Amino acid sequence: MDLRKLKTLIDLVADSDIAELEVTEGDSKVRIAKTSSVQGQPVMVQPPQVIAQPAAAVPQVNVATQVIAADAAPVPAEPEGNVVKSPMVGTFYSAPAPGNPPYVEVGSTVKQGDTLCIIEAMKLLNEIEAETSGVIKQILVENGEPVEFGQPLFVIG
Repeated sequence: MDLRKLKTLIDLVADSDIAELEVTEGDSKVRIAKTSSVQGQPVMVQPPQVIAQPAAAVPQVNVATQVIAADAAPVPAEPEGNVVKSPMVGTFYSAPAPGNPPYVEVGSTVKQGDTLCIIEAMKLLNEIEAETSGVIKQILVENGEPVEFGQPLFVIG
């Protein structure tokens, strides 16, 4: 097939709504398919057939009781004291290395600038320092746990 004819066919497919064109000329066969930036074409899926069950097999649910119970759930109280929050997303480490004692424990006295923990983010170890002096009242994260930005880590009283 002539190169000019092939170029013309490609331009026709590109400028039209045709997704695919196949042309046979003598012993030559050319198939031109238009690709789009969309990952896939929509697929229609038929929902599975549901077999009816006897009404006695369906448990009775009291929706009003469930809503009241959900509304009555206690909201966790904000810890009292200075809450040290994570400045980044990463992994919390309480000690400088595995097997070493943790930087601080509940009851430890810290001064402003003392290292409280390490947060590993993108293979970098970031020391988190105390913003105020006081006593560690609570440690809110376990060693090796992932932490989110703004997640409370310690309570200093």
